[in-house]
Amino acid sequence: MRRAARIGLRLLLALLAVPILYLTAALLLATIPANAGWHEAREGVRVFVRTNGVHTWIMVPTVSADMDWRPLVPGRDLRDPRWGNGDYVAIGYGNREVYLNTPTWADLKPADALAAAFGTGSSLLHADHDDRPQPGPAQRPITLSRDEYRRLVAYIRASFRYDAQGRTISVAGRGYGASDAFYEAAGTYTALRTCNEWTGGALRAAGVRTGLWTPLSASVMWRLDAPPSAAVERPPITKN
Repeated sequence: MRRAARIGLRLLLALLAVPILYLTAALLLATIPANAGWHEAREGVRVFVRTNGVHTWIMVPTVSADMDWRPLVPGRDLRDPRWGNGDYVAIGYGNREVYLNTPTWADLKPADALAAAFGTGSSLLHADHDDRPQPGPAQRPITLSRDEYRRLVAYIRASFRYDAQGRTISVAGRGYGASDAFYEAAGTYTALRTCNEWTGGALRAAGVRTGLWTPLSASVMWRLDAPPSAAVERPPITKN
């Protein structure tokens, strides 16, 4: 009986140690910078890193001299195609089941969370179109040089899955609202490669100073300057 109790206690301690070790590693590795010598460009392409406190996205201009995102995330994939005329699109990465089954965090099911943590199931990219995004604590701007932006573009493009004709693969009718859509993504979501680590990977690929491993939203956001809070309203999008 005592032996069984000792085994049970050891198992319990081992289970408790896993999240503690994970959070410790997340905090420590986020403080060790990749691209430590990076300085923000004075001129170039303005992007944003967006957060809802749990999840992060990279916001890129819909059209620039170096990239036109409209063929990859076209307005026709949206419930309201007019949002495709917005001047920015926020792109994030996540587990397929969690994305599609969790419109709010209150809807998160333990089975989906465990499947995501252990890397079972496929992944998706989430594209949310916006117009005239404003800097704020949840939407932090970064100016990239054109070379840095090209590297960011290459990272994001490589994260999509494509059909035989080289087109992105949308998940029909599964956006959260009128302005967003989901797309099949390359790779597998795991506890090591989270949505926020994907964002951190995008910044590292561009050459931006960020943590070596960024599995949490805070891991990504704390290195970015937070502009003063401002009320942000979405203006109506007009048809071309």
